[in-house]
Amino acid sequence: MPVSTGFAAPEYQGVRAHFDSFLGDDPEYSAQLAVYQSGNKVLDLSGGPHLASDSITGAYSCSKGVAAFVIGLLVQDGILDLDLTVAHYWPEFAAEGKAAITVRQALSHRAGLLGLEGGFALSEFTTADAAVRLAAAAPLWRPGATFGYHALTIGIIMEELCRRVAGSTLQELYDARIRVPFGVDFFLGLPEDQEPRYRDVLYDADILQPWLDPLGLEGLNGNAAISTVMELPNHRVIRQYGMSGAGGVGSADGLARLYAAATTGVDGGDAFLAADTVRTMSEEQVWGLDRASGLDNAFAIVFMKPHPSRNFGSHRAFGHEGANAALGFADPAYDLAYGYIPGRQEEGRTPGRAHRLAHAVRQVAASIRQAPAARAYS
Repeated sequence: MPVSTGFAAPEYQGVRAHFDSFLGDDPEYSAQLAVYQSGNKVLDLSGGPHLASDSITGAYSCSKGVAAFVIGLLVQDGILDLDLTVAHYWPEFAAEGKAAITVRQALSHRAGLLGLEGGFALSEFTTADAAVRLAAAAPLWRPGATFGYHALTIGIIMEELCRRVAGSTLQELYDARIRVPFGVDFFLGLPEDQEPRYRDVLYDADILQPWLDPLGLEGLNGNAAISTVMELPNHRVIRQYGMSGAGGVGSADGLARLYAAATTGVDGGDAFLAADTVRTMSEEQVWGLDRASGLDNAFAIVFMKPHPSRNFGSHRAFGHEGANAALGFADPAYDLAYGYIPGRQEEGRTPGRAHRLAHAVRQVAASIRQAPAARAYS
């Protein structure tokens, strides 16, 4: 029976066995899994034919969660106010009835800017051109009236807000303030010298929707001008730029270490986000039927929140999944930070492997958390 390589703390050997069972069930299964508890690494596993321990690959919309930590720093610095309008920082955004949209609304998928008729070219995602076109667009619904997952455009909005309030790109801020100082193996903009580590994301083109109405909500949301969003990180130009909507690449340890560095600290250091900033960024803003997909969804500021169909953590957890079922999150209730990246596209919503492993991790964390109380009463 195939077994994983890497490290598992004694308490987490059962999770390792669970991970190994997936390897045994499917010879094509490849993945990385990493977990930090209270800032200490307790799991760092890899297995299967398509990903090695030092591989990096695409994580799609996990990139949004990564980028959201830059937004959190700007909020913490006091230079970005969630309750001011987007147009306060970006005047051109006020066009076509968007003057009253707040940063909070825009970053919780309520702006009604799923996409543009005709879509965006790949090259637009690597410049500010997409922001110019988005600023001129009319919303698809009355802003704030409902919500719908802004699959790619929320990244454009985050990036332009960074340019306006900090005078730097989101990618530059991420490198300077997060990735480099905290040793995070996740990139919004992959350097050339890291390219040999990259492995293309594998996916089954036969299961993809054969035709997406480019003028329907799903078509606008998925940028139907691109043949499939699954190809995005496999394009060098996308991962070189590191579009914050879906262009990030890295390892599972990179995702887990990032969430740990933000919330508990790593290597004995302090968290880079204060507790009140974490609460602000992770407070649920919307829940219900997503206007774009028709499925139930829940969002904080950019981050996804757990709910019955996406049950990755406690009520305090926050994170983001990707189109290939990659998943990164923090769960302050258990002092956990979690990263999972598969080598081949999987089913993401419960009961996908990422969520089943997260459930097993939480069970261990809960038993550890309860152990001192049990001993006190023994």
